[in-house]
Amino acid sequence: MATVELRFSALPEHVRTARLVAAAVARRAGVDEAVLDEVRLAVGEACTRAVGLHLSNGVDAPVRVALTEEEKKFSIEIGDESPTSAALAPGATGGEEEPEGEDEMGLAVIKGLVDDVEVTTSETGGVIRMSWPTSPDSLVP
Repeated sequence: MATVELRFSALPEHVRTARLVAAAVARRAGVDEAVLDEVRLAVGEACTRAVGLHLSNGVDAPVRVALTEEEKKFSIEIGDESPTSAALAPGATGGEEEPEGEDEMGLAVIKGLVDDVEVTTSETGGVIRMSWPTSPDSLVP
């Protein structure tokens, strides 16, 4: 299991870099070429959400991105350290309030793009986990 970890300051201009890195690592892991745009868009939405939460709550910690290549799937985790993220995902651990505004739209977009997505939250932040299947014959050497 190979993992690439990325941490970046919670600034909107770094979201593009995270998207590009995620697409490159996904391609190398064997994610189908037709799905790479979905990976890029989903990572962009999740990172934009994390950056927004950090900025609106005065969190100085970096946004965390972990890209993991497993035997038959490629997974991405995007983590924030915003204590208010617990209220943003209905049915997620720690929160019961409905999401509002851009967060609601961002989560809806992610769930529309990714079949395997999980949003968890707590008092110390939240994590969006997404995964896509890989095919061994499409691995980049």
